[in-house]
Amino acid sequence: MTRKDISIGTFENSFASLPDGFFARLDPPPVSEPVLLAFNSELADELGLETSHLSRDELALVFSGNAVPLGAEPLAAAYAGHQFGNFVPQLGDGRAILLGEVRDRAGRLRDLQLKGSGPTPFSRRGDGRSALGPVLREYLISEAMHRLGVPTTRALAAVLSGDRVLREGYKPGGVMTRVASSHIRVGSFQYFAARDDQAAIKRLMEYVIDRHYPEAAKAESPALALLQAVIERQAKLIAHWMMIGFVHGVMNTDNMALSGETIDFGPCAFMDAYHPDMVFSSIDQFGRYAYGRQPGIAQWNLARLAEALLPFIDQDEKKSVELASAAISDFAPIYHEIWLDGMRAKLGLVQKEEDDRALIGDLLDGLHRKGADFTLAFRRLGQVHRDVSAQAFLHLVEHDALLVDWLDRYRARATRDGGDAELRSAAMQRINPIYIPRNHLVEAALSAAIDEGDLGPFKKLHDVLAHPFDEKEGFEAYTLPAEPSERVYQTFCGT
Repeated sequence: MTRKDISIGTFENSFASLPDGFFARLDPPPVSEPVLLAFNSELADELGLETSHLSRDELALVFSGNAVPLGAEPLAAAYAGHQFGNFVPQLGDGRAILLGEVRDRAGRLRDLQLKGSGPTPFSRRGDGRSALGPVLREYLISEAMHRLGVPTTRALAAVLSGDRVLREGYKPGGVMTRVASSHIRVGSFQYFAARDDQAAIKRLMEYVIDRHYPEAAKAESPALALLQAVIERQAKLIAHWMMIGFVHGVMNTDNMALSGETIDFGPCAFMDAYHPDMVFSSIDQFGRYAYGRQPGIAQWNLARLAEALLPFIDQDEKKSVELASAAISDFAPIYHEIWLDGMRAKLGLVQKEEDDRALIGDLLDGLHRKGADFTLAFRRLGQVHRDVSAQAFLHLVEHDALLVDWLDRYRARATRDGGDAELRSAAMQRINPIYIPRNHLVEAALSAAIDEGDLGPFKKLHDVLAHPFDEKEGFEAYTLPAEPSERVYQTFCGT
């Protein structure tokens, strides 16, 4: 590829300074006719990128991979992973290329990665491309997650490639530019552990500590401190998911980022009706990654990280296993404490009472029993403190007798908590969204873009999701679950 003189900022490329066994260097294979469909100028400014002088055509060249920006050192990273419980010793970036890292305005190092950019040495006979649908889907949902306050990778650009890709028929291709704190995964450590390459594990561990957890370097056992820090960050992340009804759908170890960000939005979805066993992914046939199993799977994945780090936790193998096991066992209480505090906040409660877990559990059981909408239930509970009749909430749960009794218990609990009712209601509305990326709305927006070339619904939905807590008149359709004929029961991976 001819490198064009296009600069978008200063690249640092720290990952490219690691030994060659960590990645394969290559320029992105060009696409036919790149067209810029979406560009996140707000994020570009946050990253300190210099893009205002570029035309849309030039932006399309850069963010399709047709022009490698000055200073970038493109590469495809190596990693392994447990996929649905089965270990694959070599996966890697099969359809993604890391351009490099830039330092944002807050001084943080951030990755710029092209997804769907073409084949790499890790493509395993795949074409390395992406259909446009998954590109637009990840753009919408990752940005919605950010606005909901969930740690996540971000979307910088979406480009129509001009090529067709074969996915159950030919579909228009696309390339997405993803921004992440890094793309290092549990599977990155597993890759070298499977090869018994302890020197590489040590080098990767030092890199992750330096980039994400510098305080761990000062610990008696930096490896143990790293494991504990990752456990805490993942516990916070999964608690966030559970509190907004998010189902990732493919929690393989190669999809768990050491940074603690949500990564890879293939078959993900948001629940409408609350159900702990909710599964959307077409490839999760046995419900391994169902909504209610996500905390347990996170702990399982972290145990795989611990296994890779064992040689460095302590020189005594038995003691190393004991320390790692204790750290992994700590995941559940850390997660539950974060989740319980978050659920209290969703109910407008500040003080802690011993029976709070039962109060929250009974509410969730009632929502499950009635098939009530998870998002609307909490939003309407925020109105209970302003509306004595609580009709909005009770109508949602069909005046279920047990939930009517529960509402009395909740009101009594809120009274004991103290504080002004109006302030409690306002606080609840600030953390319980009214707008989420409901599956039927996402699918409708993608269908319009792909089948009709109409980006209007995509842009409108994106704009609505940019303000998830602020209810606006005239947008009632974006607050409601799908009608039975519109419900989306399955989501599909982009590959």
